[in-house]
Amino acid sequence: MVSSVLLFTALFMLGETPASVPNISETPLQVGGVFPAMTVYAHGVGSTSETGIGALIPWADRLWAIGYVAHIKGSGIGLYEIRDDMAIHPHPQAVTGTFANRMVHWETKQAVIGPHVIDAEGAVRTIEALTGHRLTATARHLVHPETMAYFLTMEGLLFETDLQTLATDQVADVTNALGIEGQPHFKGCHTAQGRVVVANNTYEEEEFLGEREAGCLAEWDGKAWTVLERNPFVEVSGKQNPSAGSRYGNTLYATGWCKSSAILRVLHDGKWTRYLLPKASQAYDHTWNTEWMRIREAQTERYLMDLHGLFYELPPLVYGGRVWGIRPICAHLRIVPDFCHWRGMFVMASDQTDNAVGQPQSGLWFGNIDDLWNMGKPAGWGGPWWDTEVATDTPSDPYLMTGFDKKVVHLTHKAAETVTFTLEVDFLGDGTWAIYNAVEVAPGGYAHYEFPDGFSAHWVRLRCDKPCRVTAHFVYS
Repeated sequence: MVSSVLLFTALFMLGETPASVPNISETPLQVGGVFPAMTVYAHGVGSTSETGIGALIPWADRLWAIGYVAHIKGSGIGLYEIRDDMAIHPHPQAVTGTFANRMVHWETKQAVIGPHVIDAEGAVRTIEALTGHRLTATARHLVHPETMAYFLTMEGLLFETDLQTLATDQVADVTNALGIEGQPHFKGCHTAQGRVVVANNTYEEEEFLGEREAGCLAEWDGKAWTVLERNPFVEVSGKQNPSAGSRYGNTLYATGWCKSSAILRVLHDGKWTRYLLPKASQAYDHTWNTEWMRIREAQTERYLMDLHGLFYELPPLVYGGRVWGIRPICAHLRIVPDFCHWRGMFVMASDQTDNAVGQPQSGLWFGNIDDLWNMGKPAGWGGPWWDTEVATDTPSDPYLMTGFDKKVVHLTHKAAETVTFTLEVDFLGDGTWAIYNAVEVAPGGYAHYEFPDGFSAHWVRLRCDKPCRVTAHFVYS
């Protein structure tokens, strides 16, 4: 995008008459893709916590945004609409709350954002029964997808709503059903392959020290809940249009983390697989610090994944039971609760200033999706094992290797004898493994291995030749 001055100069050089040039004083100021006048904030001290932009959705010839405060406390934040004049307008039905959900429901030709339902002409209705809940996700209904949808709250309550009548009922208390300890903090929820998958990201020092396992990824078939993993998870996503998604198997993705690395779980053809990825920042390792790390279809049939401070290209394809071609794009510092395309621009939301530093406020960024390549160089750290008991000759989960520059792995163990670590690589990305190298580590000792410049593969994993407690930690710089 160009500034008003550059636009005036360009038109003048093309011979346009002054009458055809927009009034510079009436053109919204923008700096580097940011329009300061489009900042979301509560006037005065309407918000005494934070003011984030929880969700974005292009619909009814405009861009919709929903703001959020912490713990539903405050005023002056809610539903906004942005039109071609690049001005943000609070909607008359705006409700101040904690909302970060959005979904298009094509069967009823409506968009859902926060507690609001918007028709194709932009008329807004509000689901009053949900305005007092912290809404984190909306998902398709298992039994009545033509007319109904699920809403998940941060406290773990699951509601179903008739999107025509707006009648709403609670169908589950997921926190109790899963035995969540500590503060429940549910985030993502998505329906695919005959199940609803939910994510809870509770993680504090108790989890780091191994004293509690309150994070959780779980699935529900409409009757029973099944725990998939007791680690903090944030996002659950996939194709929003299941008829089109069926050509891809309606693959579902879930992201989270553990002490040692970031986690990607993939559900395809009814089977779950697990992958590990680097962390670009340790600042996300807390219940509150993960808002909201999304997976979105940022381009048609192209997913973009934001995970622990790294943006990745995530193909929607699973062939032969394996995800192919995950690659890092950039490291970044921005908290990005949502992103989408609108009017040819890539738009990122934010959660930028809270009450620790002043008046809570957040803005939007407009640009080109390929501008992401100009952010930070992909870098990070992590690994499959952190002081972990490992059985003999048992392979670790695959750990991402491709797309990073300098690579080193650090190895330690607590056995009373020498342990050999075997490094295996999958350079095709299809689950075919080849032995790359072996590193011997003396009793109770330490060793590291620096990969040569230019070497890479899609995935790397390790084995040990003896049962022992080990740590394997990769650093990519």
